[in-house]
Amino acid sequence: MTRIRESAAKVTNTPGQWSLQDAKARFSEVVRKAKTEGPQQITVHGREEVVVISVEEYRRAKGQPTGEVLVRMLQNSPLRDITIERVRTPARTRPVKL
Repeated sequence: MTRIRESAAKVTNTPGQWSLQDAKARFSEVVRKAKTEGPQQITVHGREEVVVISVEEYRRAKGQPTGEVLVRMLQNSPLRDITIERVRTPARTRPVKL
């Protein structure tokens, strides 16, 4: 008969928290839930040790540019209605012997 410590049982019943053993056994589910439900905390001996998060959340937290800021800036620019006319000038070509 295996005893489950009260603190460990409490952690495994909390949504988004996993004991290390459960996280290892159900790693695919931990990853899926990190993508769909948000950060998943993993505990070792009842202490929070690591968090599994989606790559989008990681980039947002780390501050990596995603391009969203640039797109928003261009969409909100007061110059967005200006049209630019391109003028093409013929390029010089050189003769080719075949």
